[in-house]
Amino acid sequence: MPELPDITVYVEALRARVLGDPLVSARVSNPFVLRTVEPPLTALHGRRVEGVERLGKRIVLRFERAHVLVMHLMIAGRLWWADAGGKPFKRVSLAIFEFPRGTLHLTEAGTKRRASLHVGAGPAALEPHDRGGLEPLTSTVASFATRLRSERHTVKRALADPRLFSGIGNAYSDEMLLRAQLSPMARTDVMDDATVARLHAAVVGVLVEWTDRLRAEAAGAWPKHVTAFRTEMAVHGKFGQPCPVCGSPVQRIRYAENETNYCARCQTGGRLLADRSLSRLLREDWPRSLDEL
Repeated sequence: MPELPDITVYVEALRARVLGDPLVSARVSNPFVLRTVEPPLTALHGRRVEGVERLGKRIVLRFERAHVLVMHLMIAGRLWWADAGGKPFKRVSLAIFEFPRGTLHLTEAGTKRRASLHVGAGPAALEPHDRGGLEPLTSTVASFATRLRSERHTVKRALADPRLFSGIGNAYSDEMLLRAQLSPMARTDVMDDATVARLHAAVVGVLVEWTDRLRAEAAGAWPKHVTAFRTEMAVHGKFGQPCPVCGSPVQRIRYAENETNYCARCQTGGRLLADRSLSRLLREDWPRSLDEL
C-alpha cells in the first residue's frame, strides 16, 4: 500500500498538473470503485481544483464550493498521468479524470477491487475519512510518546495503526524498526523514554529520507514506480538476504497478506520470532535463535 512518502510525491505531482484547473469530466469503468452516491461524481464537472493534499494514506482533491474527491489506493491502486496530446494511455483504468493539461487514470492490479473513490460536499465532508492518526513529521517526541503509549500494542502494530499514526504502513515500519534497533514485538506501553526518543528519530528520518529519495527519482515527472518493495530498502521484502548493518540473514513473520521483516541480530538479540504458520507446523523443530537456525 502506498504510504506517506509515496502519497506525498503523488500529491506534489498532482498539484503541479491540476491545481487551479477545472475538472473537464470524470467517469468510472467499474462502478464498485465509486463508494458514494450523493453528491454524484458529475457534480465535480467544471469545478476548479483549489487544493491537493494527503489525509493519512488518502489523496484529497478539494474543489471550489466545498466539494472534495477522496482517493484511497489501498494495496494495488495506482495513479497515472497522460499529458494532453501525448501518447494514449494503454492500461485498463478504473476511473478517468480529464483536465485541461492532461488525464488522470486510476488503475488497480489483480482481481480484488479495494481502491475507492468518495465524493463529498460541505465542511464535514472529510470527517469520515480522517482516522485521527498523529502526523509523525510534525510530532514532538512528547506527543509521539503519548500516542505510542496510549494503547497496549506491539510497536509494529502501533506504527501501522492509522488511528495512532498517519501515513505509516507495513513497509516503512520495517525500515523504522531496524533503524531504531527495536523488535517488532516490543510492547509500546513499557518502552522507556530513551527508546521512544530513538524510535521517533528513526520514524522521522526514514520518512524524510524516502520522501526526498522518491521526489528526486521522479525529478518533476509523474512518479511511475510506486511500490512497497524497493531494492534500496534495508529489510522490507528482503527475507534471506543479508542485513546491511550486520550481514545476518533477514528474517520474517508472515500473517494474512502481510509479512514483517526484521534482523534478529540487530533487533531481537539473535532470537527468532515465532511465525504464526511455520512455527506451529514445526513445533519443537522451530529454531529459537539465529545461531540455532
